[in-house]
Amino acid sequence: MAPRKRAASTTRRSSASKSAKTSKPAIGKDIAEFNKDEELEVYREMLLIRRFEEKAGQLYGMGFIGGFCHLYIGQEAVVTGIQMALKDGDQMITGYRDHGHMLAMGMTARGVMAELTGRQSGYSRGKGGSMHMFSREKNFYGGHGIVGSQVSIGTGLGFANRYRDDGRVSVAFFGDGAANQGQVYESFNMAELWRLPIVYVVENNRYAMGTAVSRASAQTNFSERGTSFNIPGYQVDGMDVRAVKAAAERALAFARDGNGPIILEMLTYRYRGHSMSDPAKYRSKDEVQKMRSEHDPIEQVKTRLLENKWATDAELKAIDKEVRDIVADSAEYAQTEPEPDPSELYTDILL
Repeated sequence: MAPRKRAASTTRRSSASKSAKTSKPAIGKDIAEFNKDEELEVYREMLLIRRFEEKAGQLYGMGFIGGFCHLYIGQEAVVTGIQMALKDGDQMITGYRDHGHMLAMGMTARGVMAELTGRQSGYSRGKGGSMHMFSREKNFYGGHGIVGSQVSIGTGLGFANRYRDDGRVSVAFFGDGAANQGQVYESFNMAELWRLPIVYVVENNRYAMGTAVSRASAQTNFSERGTSFNIPGYQVDGMDVRAVKAAAERALAFARDGNGPIILEMLTYRYRGHSMSDPAKYRSKDEVQKMRSEHDPIEQVKTRLLENKWATDAELKAIDKEVRDIVADSAEYAQTEPEPDPSELYTDILL
C-alpha cells in the first residue's frame, strides 16, 4: 500500500521527477572546497574513528571483545563526508562494519566501546555487541548482522519520511557483497515506485569477505545496479572526504526534493581483514601498502593542512594525543563497567 499522505501529489510530481532523472546531475566529479576549520574537523573525526578501531582490535585480541568484530580502518572518509552533508533529522543505517558510523553520528566513544565489551552502559545495554547498536536520539538505526537487511529497513525509514512529509532523508549503507542480495533489489523497486527519499550508499571496498568483486559480481559497477529501476547512480572517490561530501550534498538534495532514491558507489578500501578472524591472504601486502601510501584518507587531509599552513606538525600531534586520550578513556571505562544484570535477559523481548 502506497503512503496515503503523499498520494495526491504523485501525479503532479511525476513529470518533474522524470525530467530530473533524465538530466542526471554530475554527481561524483565535484570536490568540496574545505576551509581551515572544516579540514581540521574532518581530520579529527576520521582520526577518532581510526584510533578507536585500532583500540577495538587490540581489545579483541586481549579477549575483552567477543563474537564478531569488523573494523572500518581505511574507509573513514565515506561516513565522515556523508555525515557532514546530513541535516537534522536525517537517518543513517548500516551493516555490521558500523563503529565508525556510530562515532560519526555523535554517539560517544565510551558508549560504543562499552557495548563492544558487553557492559550495561553500552548503547544496547551490553546485549548487542559489535554488530547491533542503535541510538534513536542520534537517528542511528543500527548496526545489523544479516547481510543486506539494513537496506530494507532503511527503505522503510524512507517510506515513513515520505508518509509524514517531514523533509527527512534516510541513508542506507551496504557493502559490495550485500549488493548481490535479493532484498536489496526489492527495496530498490519499492523506493523508486513510491519516490522514497533515500540515498543508497554502496561501500565498495573491493572484497566481499574474502572474494574480489571481479570474481563475485557480473556487474562490477555498483552505481549502475539501479538502472533497471530507473534509479540514477554515481561512482565517487571514497578515499577523498571532499569528494564524498560534495556527492552526498547533491544526492541528499536530489532525494529531499522528491525525486526518489539515488545510489552512490563509494570506491574505498579496508586495510584489515573482513573481520578479526580474517588473515586477508587473498590479497598481497604490496596492494595494501600501495593504498595506504597513495590514497589514505587521513593522510590526504594532513598533507593539505600542512601545505596550506593551516596547522603545524605539533598541532596535528596534539590532536592525535587528544583523540588517543578519548579512546584510552573509553577502553578503560569499558573494562571497568559492570556487565548486564541477568534480569536483562527478559527485557526487550517481543512476545
